[in-house]
Amino acid sequence: MRLVSVRVITNDVARLVEFYEQVTGLEARRPAEQFAELVAPSCKLAIGSAETMALFSAGAAVPESNRTAILEFLVEDVDGEYERLRSLAVSPEIVQQPTTMPWGNRSLLFRDPDGNLVNLFTPHTDEARARLAR
Repeated sequence: MRLVSVRVITNDVARLVEFYEQVTGLEARRPAEQFAELVAPSCKLAIGSAETMALFSAGAAVPESNRTAILEFLVEDVDGEYERLRSLAVSPEIVQQPTTMPWGNRSLLFRDPDGNLVNLFTPHTDEARARLAR
């Protein structure tokens, strides 16, 4: 089994796609107005409209209600990303400025326009780098 995609359901696909394009530097593929994908080397971030949930099961996912999952992106320089994000037109709500965590990652936490928590992180210690290399 391989994890290949994480999908976020939103009421405003265009807004969320623009946000993630600016944050990641990736250009989204948009096979339909209600759906887009940002393809990274390790996984896809899919963004679907609330109306797509009718294709699965009504009410199975509710936009703007997530308080349990964190979307995590590995970056080269968390502190540099923090400075870059602060200058974007879609500057996110910062939850935690760059901080070195007890497990050795340097992390920056912020919220996307729908309130989803996003973590940009860099392994900061030898142990954290070794764990990521496995």
